[in-house]
Amino acid sequence: MSIRINAGYILTDSVHVGEMEFVMGVHSKAPSQFVTWACKNGTDYFWGHYFSDPLLAMKDLLSRANQELVFCMKKQENARRRREKPDDPCL
Repeated sequence: MSIRINAGYILTDSVHVGEMEFVMGVHSKAPSQFVTWACKNGTDYFWGHYFSDPLLAMKDLLSRANQELVFCMKKQENARRRREKPDDPCL
């Protein structure tokens, strides 16, 4: 596996949920040494959250992934309901 780097941060962890990826990186010389980003297509990083504490960064990484998981599960459930009741205007 190759080393991934974004904005000088070495990406150390990633979580894939649906079409989204959330990554965590570390930079030894940055004021905020740790970051989490949302990522699409393995190269499009956005919505960076910066931290000086690695555990807070990890917590944020997992929280962001969990939020996306909940979103995907709701989307899947709504699609299932629409298939079961296609004439229901509330869905």
